[in-house]
Amino acid sequence: MDLTHQIILAGGLLFVASILASVISSRIGAPLLLVFLIIGMLMGEEGPGGLAFDNFQTAHLIGSLALAVILFDGGLRTRVASFRVGLRPALVLATLGVVVTVTVTGLIAAWVFDLPLLVGLLIGAIVGSTDAAAVFYLLHAHGLELKERIGATLEIESGSNDPMAIFLTVAFIELLLGEHQSMGLGLMLEFVQQMGLGGLIGLAGGFVLARAINLVPLTPGLYPLLAVSGALVVFGLTAVAGGSGFLAVYLAGIVLGNRRVQNAQNIRRFHDGMAWLAQIVMFLMLGLLITPSHLLDVAPQALVVAGVLLLVARPAAVLISLLPFRFPLKEQAFIGWVGLRGAVPILLGLFPLLAGVEDAAVYFNIAFFVVLISLVLQGWTVAPVARWLELDVPPRSRVIHRLELDLPGQPEYEMVGYHLTADSPALYKVVRRLRLPRSTQVVALIRDGSLLQDIHDEILQVQDYVYVLTHPEALPDLDRVLVAPTGPARLEEHAFFGEFVLNGDTPLAALSSAYGLSIPDQQHGDETLDQYLLRLFKRHAVVGDRVKLNNMEFVIRAMDGNRITQVGLKISRGEGGRTAR
Repeated sequence: MDLTHQIILAGGLLFVASILASVISSRIGAPLLLVFLIIGMLMGEEGPGGLAFDNFQTAHLIGSLALAVILFDGGLRTRVASFRVGLRPALVLATLGVVVTVTVTGLIAAWVFDLPLLVGLLIGAIVGSTDAAAVFYLLHAHGLELKERIGATLEIESGSNDPMAIFLTVAFIELLLGEHQSMGLGLMLEFVQQMGLGGLIGLAGGFVLARAINLVPLTPGLYPLLAVSGALVVFGLTAVAGGSGFLAVYLAGIVLGNRRVQNAQNIRRFHDGMAWLAQIVMFLMLGLLITPSHLLDVAPQALVVAGVLLLVARPAAVLISLLPFRFPLKEQAFIGWVGLRGAVPILLGLFPLLAGVEDAAVYFNIAFFVVLISLVLQGWTVAPVARWLELDVPPRSRVIHRLELDLPGQPEYEMVGYHLTADSPALYKVVRRLRLPRSTQVVALIRDGSLLQDIHDEILQVQDYVYVLTHPEALPDLDRVLVAPTGPARLEEHAFFGEFVLNGDTPLAALSSAYGLSIPDQQHGDETLDQYLLRLFKRHAVVGDRVKLNNMEFVIRAMDGNRITQVGLKISRGEGGRTAR
């Protein structure tokens, strides 16, 4: 009995320490997932904790379960609207890109260390895929808001590239063990089966799960549990059938996250917590699994593999994969750098151990070392590199609280809350005179812990909490009324988008006449600014894209689906022709 209580106490303290470590992590800029790994290593057999854990089968089970939860949460947060600019490049990166990364890393590793070619390729396959947990976390940390084309590409790639890496790892293990003579038809059919079943069962499972949530009457607290249970059923069913459970659970999350279901906001919040719990458990466990002194033995090989992967293989894969999509060079450089490695390579490193491959422990330690280097070098620099390359855009919203209203048959509304600080542009204004967006209304005002009555004649003060009923699309405009700009000066709206706002349907002829512009490549006399910019960007424009014409710069400010609704206008002293980026 005492042992049970001691284990519970130790586990609770370990989780509390991991969660509180997030405060330190945010202050020093360290990737939180790296902190979890280090805490796990400190608790391991060579650390102060002294816990010995070497059950690779259990580690594989826990890691797979945790990764399924993380991928499902990532799918819930992926908007189908982002597929317009991110789906095709992400899928090429998740397939061809992984193959190029594995091939380049494997060939160089085999050459440098005089290894058999299959062994080099196996090492390349183990470290070949980016990690969903690391990418999802770091792209949303540090208050970073990336251009949609970059964020969507990275997130979709990280959620969908695991099947290819798993397939290649298993294939090279089978070749090493003599189960296949070559990468022939049998292995190709196996890959098609994994991807096909993963896609079909994942999409079907997502629709069935969404339908069940809307039809089955439950207490509100059970809907999030139904969602996560359904996700695990989708994962397990696909894996048992011979498909990719990771792809299936990610697709199921995308389907569920983009359909109107009851208790959607509660489901998202619950899964946000579940994803954090899964990351903590997975990285703590992986930290416990490693023996730090063994890392020193493979340090030279691991440093070479990491250098090749980060500086040669990943950039080459991005350059080749994105060639048809004409990504700007800055965006290619950033995507090439943010090829974060995390739990997936470590989990793949368990495969040779479980299969009984010779020297499998060496491959596992190399994979772990590479992940540490990736989290330190890439994880620590994601936000600075994005800002240095000027690929971040002004944040879309800074509300402190969002509550989605489940009103069947009614338009989508949310209750959002703002805490007024000393720099709020709404201070000392009468509520009724606020210039709020259309279909938006202040419904509550809390001051000093008390709910005020007859709020429309109240004058707003510092520390007031203002609650507003609005459409989600109106949040950026609402922010401008209630929240002061934050962040770098260049991300203030007038500095980023320009001081003038043009409608997307403004005729180019009118602009040319009003500003004396010479517009190249104009197709017809009644072409609008929206049509012109979409044509320049091959219909893949995103907010933040800009085109320079003579001494003026047009910056895409707002979009509605595939349509550009607002364009910022910046006037500079420089002269020149048309440039787009």
